[in-house]
Amino acid sequence: MECEDDNASSSKATEDVEKDTLKSPICLIVLGMAGSGKTTFVSKLDSYLKQYKRSPYLVNLDPACKNMPYKPNIDIRDSVKYKQVMKRYALGPNGAIVTSLNLYSTKFNQLLDLLSKVNKENTHDIAVIDTPGQIEVFTWSASGQILTECLASTFPTVVVYVMDLERSTSPITFMSNMLYACSVLYKTKLPFIVVLNKSDIVDPAYAIEWMQDFETFCDAIEKESSYMSNLTRTMALTLDEFYNELNCVPVSSLTGHNFDEFLKMVDTAADEFQKEYRVEWEKVRKEKLQLELSQLNNKLNNLAVSNGEGENINLISSSSAGREISDIYLAPMADEMSDDSEGEEVPCFNVND
Repeated sequence: MECEDDNASSSKATEDVEKDTLKSPICLIVLGMAGSGKTTFVSKLDSYLKQYKRSPYLVNLDPACKNMPYKPNIDIRDSVKYKQVMKRYALGPNGAIVTSLNLYSTKFNQLLDLLSKVNKENTHDIAVIDTPGQIEVFTWSASGQILTECLASTFPTVVVYVMDLERSTSPITFMSNMLYACSVLYKTKLPFIVVLNKSDIVDPAYAIEWMQDFETFCDAIEKESSYMSNLTRTMALTLDEFYNELNCVPVSSLTGHNFDEFLKMVDTAADEFQKEYRVEWEKVRKEKLQLELSQLNNKLNNLAVSNGEGENINLISSSSAGREISDIYLAPMADEMSDDSEGEEVPCFNVND
Protein backbone atom coordinates (compact mmCIF):
# COMPACT_ATOMS: atom_id res chain seq x y z
CA MET A 1 0.00 0.00 0.00
CA GLU A 2 2.84 2.34 0.83
CA CYS A 3 4.40 1.68 -2.58
CA GLU A 4 1.08 2.40 -4.26
CA ASP A 5 0.73 5.62 -2.31
CA ASP A 6 4.28 6.62 -3.26
CA ASN A 7 3.60 5.88 -6.94
CA ALA A 8 0.36 7.83 -6.81
CA SER A 9 2.05 10.80 -5.18
CA SER A 10 4.95 10.71 -7.65
CA SER A 11 2.59 10.52 -10.63
CA LYS A 12 0.58 13.39 -9.20
CA ALA A 13 3.76 15.42 -8.80
CA THR A 14 4.69 14.64 -12.39
CA GLU A 15 1.27 15.82 -13.57
CA ASP A 16 1.67 19.02 -11.56
CA VAL A 17 5.06 19.63 -13.13
CA GLU A 18 3.61 19.06 -16.60
CA LYS A 19 0.77 21.45 -15.88
CA ASP A 20 3.21 24.10 -14.68
CA THR A 21 5.30 23.48 -17.77
CA LEU A 22 2.35 24.04 -20.07
CA LYS A 23 1.64 27.33 -18.30
CA SER A 24 5.15 28.53 -19.03
CA PRO A 25 5.27 31.31 -21.63
CA ILE A 26 6.25 30.04 -25.06
CA CYS A 27 9.37 32.00 -26.03
CA LEU A 28 9.55 32.94 -29.71
CA ILE A 29 13.05 33.99 -30.85
CA VAL A 30 12.45 35.99 -34.03
CA LEU A 31 15.38 35.87 -36.49
CA GLY A 32 15.81 36.95 -40.10
CA MET A 33 17.91 38.86 -42.59
CA ALA A 34 18.07 42.64 -42.40
CA GLY A 35 14.96 44.18 -43.94
CA SER A 36 12.93 40.96 -43.83
CA GLY A 37 10.32 42.64 -41.59
CA LYS A 38 11.05 41.12 -38.16
CA THR A 39 10.06 44.18 -36.13
CA THR A 40 6.94 44.75 -38.25
CA PHE A 41 6.06 41.08 -37.81
CA VAL A 42 6.41 41.34 -34.02
CA SER A 43 4.30 44.51 -33.98
CA LYS A 44 1.50 42.87 -35.99
CA LEU A 45 1.66 39.73 -33.85
CA ASP A 46 1.29 41.93 -30.77
CA SER A 47 -1.82 43.69 -32.11
CA TYR A 48 -3.28 40.42 -33.43
CA LEU A 49 -2.95 38.62 -30.09
CA LYS A 50 -4.37 41.59 -28.18
CA GLN A 51 -7.55 41.26 -30.25
CA TYR A 52 -8.03 37.84 -28.62
CA LYS A 53 -6.89 39.03 -25.18
CA ARG A 54 -3.59 37.14 -25.42
CA SER A 55 -1.22 40.02 -24.89
CA PRO A 56 2.36 38.79 -25.53
CA TYR A 57 5.38 39.64 -23.40
CA LEU A 58 7.66 41.62 -25.73
CA VAL A 59 11.44 41.80 -25.45
CA ASN A 60 13.51 44.05 -27.73
CA LEU A 61 17.19 43.09 -28.14
CA ASP A 62 18.02 45.50 -30.95
CA PRO A 63 20.02 48.37 -29.40
CA ALA A 64 20.27 50.26 -32.72
CA CYS A 65 16.53 50.43 -33.47
CA LYS A 66 15.33 54.05 -33.47
CA ASN A 67 11.61 53.80 -34.16
CA MET A 68 9.81 50.99 -32.36
CA PRO A 69 6.27 50.31 -33.66
CA TYR A 70 5.33 48.46 -30.46
CA LYS A 71 5.88 49.03 -26.76
CA PRO A 72 8.22 46.33 -25.38
CA ASN A 73 8.00 45.07 -21.82
CA ILE A 74 11.80 44.78 -21.73
CA ASP A 75 14.00 47.00 -23.89
CA ILE A 76 17.77 46.68 -24.22
CA ARG A 77 17.93 50.40 -25.02
CA ASP A 78 16.95 51.19 -21.43
CA SER A 79 20.11 49.49 -20.16
CA VAL A 80 22.69 49.92 -22.93
CA LYS A 81 23.19 53.10 -24.98
CA TYR A 82 24.25 52.06 -28.47
CA LYS A 83 25.89 55.32 -29.55
CA GLN A 84 27.80 55.66 -26.30
CA VAL A 85 29.19 52.15 -26.82
CA MET A 86 30.35 53.18 -30.31
CA LYS A 87 32.13 56.26 -28.98
CA ARG A 88 33.62 54.70 -25.88
CA TYR A 89 35.07 51.63 -27.57
CA ALA A 90 35.67 53.21 -31.00
CA LEU A 91 33.53 50.61 -32.79
CA GLY A 92 31.57 50.46 -36.00
CA PRO A 93 27.81 49.76 -36.18
CA ASN A 94 27.96 45.95 -36.09
CA GLY A 95 30.76 45.86 -33.52
CA ALA A 96 28.75 48.17 -31.28
CA ILE A 97 25.68 45.92 -31.55
CA VAL A 98 27.74 42.85 -30.60
CA THR A 99 29.34 44.70 -27.67
CA SER A 100 25.94 46.00 -26.52
CA LEU A 101 24.55 42.46 -26.50
CA ASN A 102 27.61 41.20 -24.63
CA LEU A 103 27.16 43.91 -22.00
CA TYR A 104 23.45 43.14 -21.74
CA SER A 105 24.15 39.41 -21.36
CA THR A 106 25.20 40.17 -17.77
CA LYS A 107 21.53 40.98 -17.09
CA PHE A 108 20.06 37.84 -18.68
CA ASN A 109 19.44 36.38 -15.21
CA GLN A 110 17.11 39.32 -14.51
CA LEU A 111 15.33 38.66 -17.81
CA LEU A 112 14.76 35.03 -16.80
CA ASP A 113 13.51 36.15 -13.38
CA LEU A 114 10.94 38.42 -15.02
CA LEU A 115 9.81 35.63 -17.35
CA SER A 116 9.50 33.30 -14.36
CA LYS A 117 7.35 35.92 -12.66
CA VAL A 118 5.16 36.02 -15.77
CA ASN A 119 4.90 32.24 -15.52
CA LYS A 120 3.81 32.35 -11.87
CA GLU A 121 1.27 35.11 -12.41
CA ASN A 122 0.11 33.47 -15.67
CA THR A 123 -0.38 36.91 -17.28
CA HIS A 124 1.24 36.08 -20.65
CA ASP A 125 1.35 32.77 -22.48
CA ILE A 126 3.69 33.96 -25.26
CA ALA A 127 6.97 35.87 -24.99
CA VAL A 128 8.40 37.33 -28.21
CA ILE A 129 12.12 38.18 -28.44
CA ASP A 130 12.91 40.61 -31.27
CA THR A 131 16.57 40.27 -32.29
CA PRO A 132 18.89 42.76 -34.07
CA GLY A 133 18.53 43.38 -37.80
CA GLN A 134 21.90 41.83 -38.60
CA ILE A 135 21.14 38.15 -38.08
CA GLU A 136 24.77 37.08 -37.75
CA VAL A 137 25.23 39.48 -34.82
CA PHE A 138 22.82 37.45 -32.70
CA THR A 139 23.07 33.97 -34.21
CA TRP A 140 26.86 33.58 -34.12
CA SER A 141 27.70 35.68 -31.07
CA ALA A 142 28.36 34.35 -27.58
CA SER A 143 25.58 36.47 -26.08
CA GLY A 144 23.03 35.13 -28.59
CA GLN A 145 23.99 31.57 -27.78
CA ILE A 146 23.84 32.25 -24.03
CA LEU A 147 20.34 33.74 -24.29
CA THR A 148 19.08 30.89 -26.50
CA GLU A 149 20.42 28.24 -24.13
CA CYS A 150 19.07 30.02 -21.05
CA LEU A 151 15.59 30.29 -22.52
CA ALA A 152 15.52 26.74 -23.92
CA SER A 153 16.66 25.22 -20.62
CA THR A 154 13.89 27.02 -18.72
CA PHE A 155 10.90 27.64 -21.03
CA PRO A 156 9.40 26.12 -24.18
CA THR A 157 11.34 27.89 -26.94
CA VAL A 158 10.67 28.13 -30.68
CA VAL A 159 12.83 29.79 -33.34
CA VAL A 160 10.90 31.87 -35.91
CA TYR A 161 12.84 32.61 -39.09
CA VAL A 162 11.33 35.52 -41.06
CA MET A 163 12.00 35.35 -44.80
CA ASP A 164 11.39 38.20 -47.24
CA LEU A 165 9.36 36.86 -50.19
CA GLU A 166 9.88 40.02 -52.22
CA ARG A 167 13.69 39.73 -52.18
CA SER A 168 13.79 35.95 -52.63
CA THR A 169 12.20 35.66 -56.07
CA SER A 170 15.66 34.87 -57.48
CA PRO A 171 16.47 31.17 -56.94
CA ILE A 172 20.02 32.05 -55.85
CA THR A 173 18.79 34.50 -53.19
CA PHE A 174 16.14 31.99 -52.15
CA MET A 175 18.81 29.32 -51.71
CA SER A 176 20.94 31.70 -49.61
CA ASN A 177 17.99 32.24 -47.28
CA MET A 178 17.32 28.51 -47.01
CA LEU A 179 20.97 27.75 -46.28
CA TYR A 180 20.98 30.29 -43.49
CA ALA A 181 17.71 28.90 -42.11
CA CYS A 182 19.21 25.41 -42.19
CA SER A 183 22.34 26.54 -40.34
CA VAL A 184 20.26 28.29 -37.65
CA LEU A 185 18.10 25.16 -37.23
CA TYR A 186 21.06 22.88 -36.61
CA LYS A 187 22.86 25.40 -34.43
CA THR A 188 19.95 26.10 -32.07
CA LYS A 189 18.51 22.55 -32.05
CA LEU A 190 15.03 23.92 -31.36
CA PRO A 191 11.61 23.71 -33.03
CA PHE A 192 11.77 25.84 -36.16
CA ILE A 193 9.17 27.81 -38.14
CA VAL A 194 9.85 29.66 -41.39
CA VAL A 195 7.60 32.67 -41.87
CA LEU A 196 7.26 33.70 -45.53
CA ASN A 197 6.66 37.39 -44.92
CA LYS A 198 5.17 40.03 -47.26
CA SER A 199 2.70 37.66 -48.90
CA ASP A 200 0.55 40.71 -49.64
CA ILE A 201 3.22 41.91 -52.11
CA VAL A 202 4.40 38.64 -53.69
CA ASP A 203 2.47 35.40 -54.10
CA PRO A 204 4.19 32.79 -51.89
CA ALA A 205 3.25 29.96 -54.25
CA TYR A 206 6.64 30.07 -56.01
CA ALA A 207 8.57 29.54 -52.76
CA ILE A 208 6.36 26.66 -51.63
CA GLU A 209 6.64 25.04 -55.05
CA TRP A 210 10.45 25.35 -55.06
CA MET A 211 10.61 23.63 -51.69
CA GLN A 212 8.28 20.83 -52.70
CA ASP A 213 9.45 20.18 -56.29
CA PHE A 214 13.18 19.92 -57.04
CA GLU A 215 12.66 19.87 -60.84
CA THR A 216 10.72 23.12 -60.76
CA PHE A 217 13.53 24.77 -58.83
CA CYS A 218 16.10 23.45 -61.33
CA ASP A 219 14.07 24.92 -64.20
CA ALA A 220 14.16 28.29 -62.46
CA ILE A 221 17.93 28.01 -62.02
CA GLU A 222 18.39 27.35 -65.76
CA LYS A 223 17.12 30.87 -66.42
CA GLU A 224 19.96 32.28 -64.31
CA SER A 225 23.21 33.06 -66.13
CA SER A 226 25.29 33.45 -62.95
CA TYR A 227 28.19 31.12 -62.19
CA MET A 228 26.42 30.39 -58.88
CA SER A 229 23.70 28.39 -60.65
CA ASN A 230 25.60 25.06 -60.56
CA LEU A 231 26.37 25.43 -56.85
CA THR A 232 22.78 26.42 -56.15
CA ARG A 233 21.49 23.33 -57.99
CA THR A 234 23.77 21.08 -55.94
CA MET A 235 22.76 22.69 -52.66
CA ALA A 236 19.07 22.37 -53.54
CA LEU A 237 19.48 18.61 -53.81
CA THR A 238 21.25 18.59 -50.43
CA LEU A 239 18.46 20.57 -48.74
CA ASP A 240 15.69 18.32 -50.04
CA GLU A 241 15.55 16.43 -46.72
CA PHE A 242 15.56 19.74 -44.83
CA TYR A 243 12.46 20.88 -46.73
CA ASN A 244 10.56 17.71 -45.81
CA GLU A 245 10.77 18.47 -42.08
CA LEU A 246 10.31 22.24 -42.41
CA ASN A 247 7.32 24.06 -40.95
CA CYS A 248 6.52 26.91 -43.31
CA VAL A 249 3.70 29.47 -43.31
CA PRO A 250 3.11 32.52 -45.56
CA VAL A 251 1.94 35.64 -43.70
CA SER A 252 1.48 39.35 -44.21
CA SER A 253 2.79 41.59 -41.44
CA LEU A 254 0.81 44.45 -42.97
CA THR A 255 -2.66 42.90 -43.12
CA GLY A 256 -2.29 40.10 -40.55
CA HIS A 257 -3.13 37.44 -43.14
CA ASN A 258 -2.58 33.85 -41.98
CA PHE A 259 -1.51 34.75 -38.45
CA ASP A 260 -4.02 32.22 -37.15
CA GLU A 261 -2.15 29.46 -39.00
CA PHE A 262 1.11 30.73 -37.61
CA LEU A 263 -0.19 30.52 -34.02
CA LYS A 264 -1.38 26.96 -34.65
CA MET A 265 2.15 26.09 -35.74
CA VAL A 266 3.50 27.75 -32.59
CA ASP A 267 1.28 25.59 -30.37
CA THR A 268 2.34 22.47 -32.29
CA ALA A 269 6.01 23.44 -32.00
CA ALA A 270 5.60 24.02 -28.25
CA ASP A 271 4.14 20.52 -27.84
CA GLU A 272 7.03 19.18 -29.91
CA PHE A 273 9.46 20.94 -27.60
CA GLN A 274 7.87 19.34 -24.53
CA LYS A 275 7.96 15.84 -26.02
CA GLU A 276 11.26 15.77 -27.92
CA TYR A 277 13.51 18.71 -27.04
CA ARG A 278 12.87 19.29 -23.35
CA VAL A 279 14.71 16.17 -22.19
CA GLU A 280 17.88 17.21 -24.01
CA TRP A 281 17.79 20.77 -22.70
CA GLU A 282 17.15 19.61 -19.14
CA LYS A 283 20.16 17.34 -19.55
CA VAL A 284 22.23 20.33 -20.68
CA ARG A 285 21.04 22.37 -17.69
CA LYS A 286 21.89 19.57 -15.23
CA GLU A 287 25.33 19.12 -16.77
CA LYS A 288 26.01 22.84 -16.41
CA LEU A 289 24.86 22.80 -12.79
CA GLN A 290 27.05 19.80 -12.04
CA LEU A 291 30.01 21.51 -13.70
CA GLU A 292 29.46 24.66 -11.64
CA LEU A 293 29.12 22.62 -8.45
CA SER A 294 32.30 20.66 -9.20
CA GLN A 295 34.20 23.88 -9.89
CA LEU A 296 32.89 25.36 -6.64
CA ASN A 297 33.87 22.23 -4.71
CA ASN A 298 37.36 22.35 -6.20
CA LYS A 299 37.75 25.93 -5.07
CA LEU A 300 36.54 25.06 -1.58
CA ASN A 301 38.90 22.10 -1.41
CA ASN A 302 41.80 24.29 -2.41
CA LEU A 303 40.92 26.76 0.32
CA ALA A 304 40.13 24.17 2.96
CA VAL A 305 42.67 23.52 5.75
CA SER A 306 43.05 19.86 6.60
CA ASN A 307 42.43 19.06 10.32
CA GLY A 308 42.36 22.74 11.15
CA GLU A 309 46.11 23.11 10.57
CA GLY A 310 47.87 24.84 7.74
CA GLU A 311 50.65 23.38 5.68
CA ASN A 312 54.06 23.33 7.37
CA ILE A 313 56.45 25.73 5.67
CA ASN A 314 60.17 25.86 6.50
CA LEU A 315 61.25 29.40 7.19
CA ILE A 316 64.82 28.46 6.18
CA SER A 317 64.81 26.11 3.23
CA SER A 318 68.50 26.14 2.35
CA SER A 319 71.76 27.88 3.17
CA SER A 320 74.41 29.32 0.94
CA ALA A 321 77.18 26.99 -0.19
CA GLY A 322 80.10 26.75 2.29
CA ARG A 323 78.16 28.30 5.19
CA GLU A 324 76.66 26.80 8.31
CA ILE A 325 73.24 27.70 9.59
CA SER A 326 74.92 29.18 12.66
CA ASP A 327 76.58 31.74 10.39
CA ILE A 328 73.25 33.10 9.19
CA TYR A 329 72.15 36.24 11.02
CA LEU A 330 68.80 37.95 11.47
CA ALA A 331 68.72 41.65 10.71
CA PRO A 332 67.45 44.06 13.37
CA MET A 333 64.11 45.89 13.14
CA ALA A 334 63.64 48.38 10.36
CA ASP A 335 63.34 51.36 12.68
CA GLU A 336 66.66 50.46 14.31
CA MET A 337 68.33 50.51 10.90
CA SER A 338 66.83 53.78 9.75
CA ASP A 339 69.61 55.94 11.24
CA ASP A 340 72.49 53.89 9.90
CA SER A 341 74.53 55.37 7.12
CA GLU A 342 74.88 53.54 3.89
CA GLY A 343 77.70 51.00 3.84
CA GLU A 344 78.13 50.97 7.65
CA GLU A 345 78.14 47.54 9.25
CA VAL A 346 75.05 46.84 11.34
CA PRO A 347 75.61 44.90 14.61
CA CYS A 348 73.78 41.59 14.63
CA PHE A 349 73.27 38.75 17.03
CA ASN A 350 73.94 35.09 16.49
CA VAL A 351 71.10 32.60 16.36
CA ASN A 352 72.94 30.28 18.73
CA ASP A 353 73.61 32.95 21.40
